[in-house]
Amino acid sequence: MTALRLYNSLTKAKDVFAPIDPADVRMYVCGPTVYDRAHIGNARPVIVFDLVFRLLRHVYGADHVTYVRNITDVDDKINARAAERGVSIRQLTEETARGFHEDVAALGCLAPTHEPRATEFICRGEGELDMVKLVQRLIAGGHAYAAEGHVLFDVSSMPAYGRLARRSLDEMQAGARVEVAPYKKGAMDFVLWKPSTETEPGWDSPWGRGRPGWHLECSAMSAALLGEVFDIHGGGIDLIFPHHENEIAQSTCCFGHERMANVWMHNGFLQVEGEKMAKSAGNFVTIREVLADWPGDVARLAMFSAHYRQPINWTLKSLQEAERTLGQWFDAAASDAEARPAPDVLEALADDLNTPKMIAEIHRLKSEGARKALAGTLRFLGFRPDDYEAWKAASAPEPALPVSEIERLIDARIAARRERNFAEADRIRDELLAQGVALKDGAGGTSWEVVR
Repeated sequence: MTALRLYNSLTKAKDVFAPIDPADVRMYVCGPTVYDRAHIGNARPVIVFDLVFRLLRHVYGADHVTYVRNITDVDDKINARAAERGVSIRQLTEETARGFHEDVAALGCLAPTHEPRATEFICRGEGELDMVKLVQRLIAGGHAYAAEGHVLFDVSSMPAYGRLARRSLDEMQAGARVEVAPYKKGAMDFVLWKPSTETEPGWDSPWGRGRPGWHLECSAMSAALLGEVFDIHGGGIDLIFPHHENEIAQSTCCFGHERMANVWMHNGFLQVEGEKMAKSAGNFVTIREVLADWPGDVARLAMFSAHYRQPINWTLKSLQEAERTLGQWFDAAASDAEARPAPDVLEALADDLNTPKMIAEIHRLKSEGARKALAGTLRFLGFRPDDYEAWKAASAPEPALPVSEIERLIDARIAARRERNFAEADRIRDELLAQGVALKDGAGGTSWEVVR
């Protein structure tokens, strides 16, 4: 396998990936805010960075890669949804996080090495980095200021602000929804800490009872678990500004480094049937709703159909095509738990996760009858034939004939073929097909399925 090359949103170039420490490759990906069911757009970064995680583990060894994906469990959306439903914040976040875990496991994603919750990193013990200590360091360094119970980051204190988004301060201010507040020194200054009312979640701090700003959470959790500078930071393209830009500002100003992460990776937007997904448009689709109709592996393959940096159009046709393709691949693959992934597939992935080329290489393996390499490749990519077959069996309509009669006719057809009576064999096949039973001859014998 050639060197791994990744597109870096910070440098706007595809560079050879060189980890800080090959024995401890570190990646952070922004996770869900657990106030509602995750939608299919949320699934894209989860699947994309699961593939990055698998590739890094293959290159550097499973014990030498640390993957952190956080859970945001303190947020104004959470507060509002809990009040709307009349449940406690803890009940809402626990229930939603549990549903998220079930959904992403069904999509074939590995669990990250660490999955910190924001509330666990607000106030920690002596000597442990947390959000309050990070804010204190920013104030001491002249990069933040307290005002009326709030603490804000002083954007003017960081000349390099806007480097990731590649926009000037004026451009960012014009395009952002800037909160106007009399206590802010500059219009672009953003909240690190804000006061909480008696009914809102709050933690004691030097600035009064309050809670952290969203951007602060990821800076504290990534630094605590991966170090002040780490290898890869990932997320959706919508997070570049302001979230990731503000993370960089907080972390670099707090710790005094030029960078927070060496490589920034962002996946493209997802549309549904050619339109932006929105509840108002009636095309808002949760992961759970997709899984009610399709196995997770089909959704996973559909996500790989477009390069991760490009927009993807989520359609019924793409799911149908992924289901057909996956079935063909599984039928052609050997049952070999020890098989290794094909080198040409790994080469495609090493080129900035070129999944369209990866799919083309898998088609080639199938056409060439490389059953063992195909099995190893599918397992490496997170596809599970047993789950797929279980879904097919559960979703298949009942056959018009008793199973015993189907099996009797299959045996009769096998006997006819053995005697080279192909006309009779074809007649039996056509008779079964007329009853809605399709036969499939393979290396392991003849199988059948009910056709819709």
